[in-house]
This record gives sequence, structure tokens and C-alpha cells, in this order.
Amino acid sequence: MANSARSSTVAGDIPSTNLPSIPKEEAFHDDSKVPFLTARTFLMAVLVSMGGICFGYDTGQISGFLQMDNFLYQFADNRETLELSDIRTGLIVAMLSIGTLIGALIAGPVANNRRLGRKYSICLWCVVFCLGNVFQIAAQYPYWWILMMGRIISGFAIGGLSVMVPAYQGESAPTHVRGAIVCCYQLFITIGILLAYLINFGCVNLSGPAQWRVPVGISFFWAFVLGVGILFFPETPRHDFRHGKVEQATKSVAKFYGVSTRHKVVKKQLDEMQQKLEIELQGGTPSVMEVFTGPRMLYRTLLGITIQALQQMTGANFFFYYGTTIFSSVGLNDSFVTQIILGSVNVVTTFPGLYMVEKFGRRSCLTIGAAWMFMCYMVFASLGYAALENPDGTNDQTVGMVMIVFACLFIAAFASTWGPMAWAVTSEIYPSRYRSVCIALCSASNWTFNFFIGFATPFITSDIGFSYGYLFAACNFLAVLVVFFFLPETSGKSLEEIDTMFLMRVKPWKSSKWEVPEGETLSSTDRRASDAYAEKRRASEASRR
Repeated sequence: MANSARSSTVAGDIPSTNLPSIPKEEAFHDDSKVPFLTARTFLMAVLVSMGGICFGYDTGQISGFLQMDNFLYQFADNRETLELSDIRTGLIVAMLSIGTLIGALIAGPVANNRRLGRKYSICLWCVVFCLGNVFQIAAQYPYWWILMMGRIISGFAIGGLSVMVPAYQGESAPTHVRGAIVCCYQLFITIGILLAYLINFGCVNLSGPAQWRVPVGISFFWAFVLGVGILFFPETPRHDFRHGKVEQATKSVAKFYGVSTRHKVVKKQLDEMQQKLEIELQGGTPSVMEVFTGPRMLYRTLLGITIQALQQMTGANFFFYYGTTIFSSVGLNDSFVTQIILGSVNVVTTFPGLYMVEKFGRRSCLTIGAAWMFMCYMVFASLGYAALENPDGTNDQTVGMVMIVFACLFIAAFASTWGPMAWAVTSEIYPSRYRSVCIALCSASNWTFNFFIGFATPFITSDIGFSYGYLFAACNFLAVLVVFFFLPETSGKSLEEIDTMFLMRVKPWKSSKWEVPEGETLSSTDRRASDAYAEKRRASEASRR
């Protein structure tokens, strides 16, 4: 089947050129059973999710560096006392998030480039990640700001990958496993954090700068695997199709679904892509402001931004920040062992989320997860504020043990629900016309609040201690309300069906049972944009006459 294009006249006599054509219905005669998961799809999920390891590893290693003698000797404000000020600590740790914010914002436009696409933009961000690591390795006393610059540059790449990984997976994965595959990104973030903890633990007794430079050097491997491995996978079917590469798109869909190129499921996917692209072409090139002014787009844009902000404000990073203090209260004084315990719980409990996201749906998991985390934080903060410290200044080990249990319960809830599923939801709720820009805004929201927690927490906890936990409890309660009243169920629905559901204003609490009326054409954001564009053109032509 050769690549082809056709010219058509659409609403308002607006010519739509270079619209790819697909074979007729009769050509798709295969109606065999579709495999649940193919080896290609599994390998794609694993490989592309290596972007999560880059993020998790870079995040996890810095907390260990702050406990390493040579790192403190190189970058402390005072080399005699080996003390890092709150401001310098905040800048070294949190400036990564500033880089990720910028990277997330520019990743969408970069990936929309015809030649780069999703595939080669991932390669580009891997190169940028390695460049940032070079800066970090080269840093030494008294040039601590070079380390900070390296983390900002690495942040560019992590922010870009945080947009491109869910986008690539969401546009390539079969509908019935899309949520679980997108959730793999969060799973690999947790694996990256744990790997960083383990490698830090193994390197802490090395002498000299090797203590922290070896862990940084190992991170080149993750970027190399992702940057080279992605070259063996195709561009996403939707990106290929929109640029006229119908044959490649057909083959990609067939291979990811594990069926022949003449299977009816391939026809269904191609029809949806063609319909969406035709309407999008009719609607003209969208402006950035359309992500707020387009049909039901303000609702969806703000919803995605809020979901990502709430993912950070659940307070997961606060638990990791306070882990050393809590575990010290029961006699576990090695901070590296503390990190490994928390990281292990984080990884192990992420796996159930990959099953639950498709089995029970997004809404149920996110609602129950937020309620669970609210309960854990209320207990944790209340015990830490009112009961942990004895009158003589020592810590009550029994109370500390209970706090450890609720810390682990919280991490289990986060890792199995909000950790992975927030990324899955924000990769699904946007129409193709605005998807890249909207996902970039959502990621930017995540990194903005990540920066707030990383930079402000040392100052806040110095003043109010465990009472800080009540803020996160309130945010978790807010998350329950947001999901219940504003987020429709997206599990088991195509991206086009999800778009239609938003436009039809289906009540979120009724969305789980909603189905597209049989025989009816899907309503879509792109079609409405096309109609508006056609009307504008007709009005313009009428005024000229």
C-alpha cells in the first residue's frame, strides 16, 4: 500500500490538500482475535519508559549526595564545617525543576516538527541530558554554580522526556492497554529513584570525588539505552499519518496490536486518524490561545494542570524528605538505608497500579488513593506534631514506629494510584489538535509545584515541623473532590471517544457507563474548530463581495 494523498473540498469551500487516503472497507477483511499484549508493545513500553529512569535517577541521587563528605567538601558554604546553607541546598536541589519546566514547555512544539517528530525528539533530549551530566561531573570547588547549571540543563531533558514519553506511548499503544503502558513511565521513575539510592549506598565509602561522580557517570547509560533504542522503533502512527505516511502508520498500528495490516481494528484506527486530521486541516493552524478558547478546552486544560499540581501536592516528596528523621526515631540512623526502604516500597507498590488502572478505571483509583493518602497524612502529621517528642526531648519509639507504618502506607497509595495515573489521565483527555501543547502545560504545572516543594520545604519545616503535613492532607482531600466532580472516566475508550465525551458534557460521575451511540458520528473538538473556521472564511468572503 503506497503512501497517497487526496484533495477534497470541505465545508465552506476550503480546500484540504494532502489529506492521506486509506483503502476501502473491503480491503480490511481480517476479523481475528486481537492479542492482549504483543512483544513489540511490551518492549516499547519498557524502552520508552527509560525516560522515567533518567528522571528518577537524577532526582534520587541528589538526596544522597547531600550526605556525602566529598560532595559537601566541594560545594558547602563553609569547607571547615561542611555545612550547606538552606538557600544553596534549595538551589542545587530544586533548580532541576526550573529546567524541567522550560523543557516541558518547548517539548510540544519541537515534537510537532515534521522531521523530528516524537521519535527523534526523544533522541534529542537524551543528548541534552548527557550534556547536563558533563557539567555536573566537571563541577568542583568553588564553582558550585556549575553543578547547579548542569542540573538545570539535565532538567531541560527530563522536562522534555516527561512530555514525549507519555505522548509516544499514548499515540502508539493499543486502546485496551494504553493506561497501563503510560503508567510504566511512573513505574520507571520509582525504579530510577531506587537505583540511585542503591548506587549511592554502594559509592558512599569511595574516596574523593568518585563518591558522587561515579553515580552521575552511570546516568549516561540510561540516556544511551533510550536514545539508541528508540531508533529501532517507528514513529507514532498518528504523527506518521498526519504527514502522509499512511503505509508506515498502518504497519505500526498492526504491529502494536499484533494483527495483520488488513485487520478491522487497523481500519478503525486509520478511519479515526483520517477523520480527525481532515477536520483539523479544515480548522486551520491552531494558536496557542486555543488551548483555552477552543471547545471545552479551558475546562480540560485547567483540569490537566490541576491534576498534575495535585500529584505533587499529595506530599510524596515530603515523606522522602523527612524519612531520615522518622526512621532515626526508632534507631535506624543510616540515612542511605532509610532511602532504600522508602524507595523499595515505592517500586513494589507501583506494580499493582499497572493492573488497577485498567481493571478498576482511573476515577475509582484516583479517588480512593487520594482519600487513603488524606487519612495517612492526618495520622502522620498529628502524631508528629503532638506525640512524637517526649518531655525530655527524646523521641517516642512506639509513636515513631506507627509513623513509619503510615509513611509506608502513604507511599503505597501514591505509587499505586496518583503516581502513575496522573500521567495516564493527562495523556488522554486532549484532542490531537492541542495534545502536545496541553501535555506540556500539564508537565510544567507538575514541575512548578515540584520546585516549590524542593526549594521551600527546608524553610517551612524549620518553622512549623510536622504541621506542614496538614497542608498535604488538605490537598489530598481537594483531590478527592476534583476527581469526583470534574474528571470523567477514560479507561477503555479511544482518544476520539474521550474527546466526544467532553464535548457532550457527560457528567463525570456517570461517565463510566457512557458509550458512543451506535451509528452516530463522533462529535469532536477538531470538527467544531473546522466549522468555526469555515464560518469565518465565509464571512470574510462575503464582506469582500
